[in-house]
Amino acid sequence: MAFPVFRRRTALSLAALALPGPASAQENWPDRPIRLVVPFAPGGVTDSIGRLAAEWMGARLGRPVVVENRSGGNGTIAAEFVAASRPDGYTLLVASASQMVVLPALTSVRYDPVRSFAPVSIVASNPFALTVPTQLGVSNLQEFIALARRDPTLNYASAGNGSGSHLTMALFLRRAGIEMQHIPYRGGGPAVQDLLGGRVAAYFGNPAEAVPQLAGGRLRVIATSGRARIAELPDVPTVTEQGVGGVLTETWNGIAAPAGTPPAIVARLAEALRPACADANFRAALGRLGVDPVCNTPADLAARIEADLPVWREAVQISGATLD
Repeated sequence: MAFPVFRRRTALSLAALALPGPASAQENWPDRPIRLVVPFAPGGVTDSIGRLAAEWMGARLGRPVVVENRSGGNGTIAAEFVAASRPDGYTLLVASASQMVVLPALTSVRYDPVRSFAPVSIVASNPFALTVPTQLGVSNLQEFIALARRDPTLNYASAGNGSGSHLTMALFLRRAGIEMQHIPYRGGGPAVQDLLGGRVAAYFGNPAEAVPQLAGGRLRVIATSGRARIAELPDVPTVTEQGVGGVLTETWNGIAAPAGTPPAIVARLAEALRPACADANFRAALGRLGVDPVCNTPADLAARIEADLPVWREAVQISGATLD
């Protein structure tokens, strides 16, 4: 009786050895298409950046990277889906600053921006641009601050309560020691239209919304909120350069995997993406979207999330913003 049992156990052992284990699965990765989940509808900046990254990574990994749009919940539906997905490198998120660092400061979300994901890389980023009507008569930040102190009735537009433009302006006003009336709009487009019409005095929005309007001479960008000047506006100093500290806000889009994804797979994803930002065509495509190329490391993205969370929490507290 022992002999058949021995043979059966031996056969099972050999079969187990033949099955691919975790190590061999990582070595063979990717052996099928990868899904890249975009948290917003097709056609926006985040979607476009995701599609550029998907095409680039797919060509270098040897497998298609298929974009899947899962919009809703201001981006939280996609984030929740990816956070709960199997951490095998086949489901990724286009992680935007909106759902990774802004929304967790504004409301309760069913994921942890630090613990629920394995960061891969920031693909592109851009600061916010403080834009004013030329007829306002100011050409730099200090002149704007002086005008606001003389005229407490000045107002400013935002892309909506709790938007990055609203929170950045609230943070700037606190740091500059001035007050202005907030006029929320449903998106940056309507805000810029009223800025052009002189119905609002300022808008701290996406540079891509303002730059196309500058040629007409009716608008002027007087400052940006990032760590460095942006390529599209090399002559416009940052808020920090103009003497107001503590206003460092940027919006960014990157790639993240579910927490627990093997580090070797995360590293391969980052390595596949990193050369993109040195490619002239890739950089030009990002430039047309009004964003600057980044393509950094998993550690860089993890550090950015950790650094940005307290900034946006403070901005939310200052602004008193809530979701509409």
